[in-house]
Amino acid sequence: MSQSDIFTSVDTAEIEDIGGGLKRQMLGYNHELMAVKIYFEKGAIGYNHAHRHSQVTYVVEGEFHFNIDGVTTIMKAGDSCLIQPWADHGATCPTGGILIDTFSPPREDFLPEGVFDNIDVEKLNRKPAENK
Repeated sequence: MSQSDIFTSVDTAEIEDIGGGLKRQMLGYNHELMAVKIYFEKGAIGYNHAHRHSQVTYVVEGEFHFNIDGVTTIMKAGDSCLIQPWADHGATCPTGGILIDTFSPPREDFLPEGVFDNIDVEKLNRKPAENK
């Protein structure tokens, strides 16, 4: 089974620039769960998208305008949201801020190729009606 180190130091964990004023820092993962810190510059947009993973997002700091399946709400530090699998979602951060995103199962696309070679990712990433 592939997994991250048991302990992760915020001072030494790599921060990946993913473009558009967003940066990502892996906090930990195994084949069932993943936690990621996302840094938003002022005005950055996490464009709407959908994926098979259940997601809980916690706002560490800043103000975020979250859209989940067409419903938009303003979230601030201490707020959180649950994003169901395949829900269309995204966020805009007018202030700059930090989120902690947790995923179950982990987002394979956030990890180096081959980490979960024992999993049929293509099949899992199809919407349920497509899994035949």
